[in-house]
Amino acid sequence: MDSSTRIQHLLEVSNLTKYFDAGRGRKVHAVEHVSFAVDEGMTFGLVGESGCGKSSCARTIIRIYEPTEGTILFEGKDVSHLSQRILQPLRRDMQMIFQDPYASLNARMTVRDIIAEPLLAHHVVKKREEANEIVFRMLERVGLTREHANRYAHEFSGGQRQRVGIARALVLQPKLVICDEPISALDVSIQAQVVNLLREYQDESGIAYLFIAHDLSMVRYVSDAVGVMYLGELVETAETDELYRNPLHPYTRGLLNSIPVANPKLARQRNQSGIEGDIPSPIDPPAGCRFHTRCPYAKPICAEETPLLKNQGNGHLCACHLYD
Repeated sequence: MDSSTRIQHLLEVSNLTKYFDAGRGRKVHAVEHVSFAVDEGMTFGLVGESGCGKSSCARTIIRIYEPTEGTILFEGKDVSHLSQRILQPLRRDMQMIFQDPYASLNARMTVRDIIAEPLLAHHVVKKREEANEIVFRMLERVGLTREHANRYAHEFSGGQRQRVGIARALVLQPKLVICDEPISALDVSIQAQVVNLLREYQDESGIAYLFIAHDLSMVRYVSDAVGVMYLGELVETAETDELYRNPLHPYTRGLLNSIPVANPKLARQRNQSGIEGDIPSPIDPPAGCRFHTRCPYAKPICAEETPLLKNQGNGHLCACHLYD
């Protein structure tokens, strides 16, 4: 297939790397050599323990952070190092839902102004009065009412605040929304409502999501494909059904074995081996495979050579010396 007929991904991340200065000549290896793609209308789930680099990866993709290395293609356009002025028009098509609904909303602004702000910033409307009907429709779309428009964020519950954050992200009708653990701060009873809201909107609009979470059961429910991150690196990626049916990397298996099972009988029958030990410091990550310090199958080569992300069949990529 030549380049003129090649299917173009909506988002294509290649060799993305992000370091942070830790002082005294040290650096935090937040994201290293991460590559994946997201197509129109699909959800790509990014999972891993807290501190593995998921949020740093997301914020680098949307250019809140400047990438250290690598490329970010959005609709075929390289946005990796564009200035903020040139990047501004593209932000209309790439929005973000933040993790903490208590910190991500301006306490001094009404809900109406919070949702209208993107419309004004991107010149969809010229005056706030013109934005009212759009704001009212968006509020109703996320399960709130126009009566909520004149209230402030502190007057809402966590679930309602996150709905406001979702309305703010969707009001521009973007093509891609990065969901940075959008349900982790919510009660379990509210999480399903928020996720179902996102899925319903996707079915109607064809929007794509990069969905970041550490809840593997929820990621399985929402995602078409999943990438597993450990200490800044992508160690496994596959279509959702393939990854959950046939996890290859020992880290992925450990994560799946850590999911609680409600049935005590099934829990006793299932292999309950989780992941032992603590995640190493991203300032001084282990040589070779970064998981080898916690891996029950580690071999001498694992501490010496970094495994490459290779196709193990069915588009299932895994970075592990067990499969070389």
